[in-house]
Amino acid sequence: MSQRKNRIVVKVGTSTLTNENGCSNLRRIELLSRVLSDIQNMGNEVILVSSGAIAVGANKMHLPGKPKEMRMKQAAAAVGQCENMFLYDKFFGEYGKTVAQILLNAEDIRQEVKKENLANTFGALLEQNVIPIVNENDSVSYTEIESEEKLFGDNDMLSAVVSILCQADKLIILSDIDGFYDRDPRLYKNAKLISEITEITDETYELAGGAGSRRGTGGMRTKLQAADLATAQGIDTYVINGSNPSLLYDLIEGKSVGTRFRAG
Repeated sequence: MSQRKNRIVVKVGTSTLTNENGCSNLRRIELLSRVLSDIQNMGNEVILVSSGAIAVGANKMHLPGKPKEMRMKQAAAAVGQCENMFLYDKFFGEYGKTVAQILLNAEDIRQEVKKENLANTFGALLEQNVIPIVNENDSVSYTEIESEEKLFGDNDMLSAVVSILCQADKLIILSDIDGFYDRDPRLYKNAKLISEITEITDETYELAGGAGSRRGTGGMRTKLQAADLATAQGIDTYVINGSNPSLLYDLIEGKSVGTRFRAG
């Protein structure tokens, strides 16, 4: 029996995929697609968890800002998801890669039959060297946008759930900063990057702070929650800067990049 390939889940957020005007950051999406294609060529299996649908859709619909009404959020998600997949299909296709869209809501994970079918779908796609691109099904599932009881809460958590479902070897979360710091680097110039965290404690959560950039929904706290969930299931989790997707090469080669949350 052949040995299973190294399975990697990469999560990319809205702040990485869009620029300050809310438009798609084509240069970064193209570079990310090229790097992930190359990483797959090295013999790895790659799954991409991608945010950005609502922000991209709002921009394409010429809305004055991020929509507040539920129906407009869901409409923007529908438009933006179409745009994002078009770009991914185009850029990955330039490097000879086939991509697939998988949209999830909480019920797909909570119900055992759906969960098993979903895992089988991922397995079949990866066997065929297809790169699954995953997002929440915001156009249908309002609970994942607004509810206090939402399962994913943010695509950081979604990426951890996908990692566990697919029995990934690594979860890599691309952030808008270099990793996990001992204090907010946007507020404190003397903040220090923590290269490795072996145990996530209450004190670690206190360091995480609040929300992130204005275009995304998640901050370092949601990334920490994702790392907590994934590492508990034996999956090493990394937070690195998404502005330079080429850093993924260093990480795959075993170099120290960003912050590593060591699996328990």
